[in-house]
Amino acid sequence: MGDLFSGPHMILIILVVLLLFGGKKIPELMRGLGSGIREFKDAKDGVKREIKDQLNSESNKEVAASNSSKQISSDTQ
Repeated sequence: MGDLFSGPHMILIILVVLLLFGGKKIPELMRGLGSGIREFKDAKDGVKREIKDQLNSESNKEVAASNSSKQISSDTQ
C-alpha cells in the first residue's frame, strides 16, 4: 500500500483540503489546530507536574517518618 505521507499522497491531501475548505479558511483552521495542540501540551505538562509533586510529597513523608522513628529510638536509649 505504501507510505501514507509520501509526496504524491501529501499533494492529494492538500488539494482535497483546499477544495473542501477554500484558501481563506485554512489559516483559521491551522490556528485552531495550533492552539489545540498547545492546550494539549499544557495539560500533559500539568499532569506530569502533579504526578511528580505527588511522588515528591510521598517521598518526603517517608523520609520524615523515618527520621521521626530514628529520633524516637535514640530518645529511648
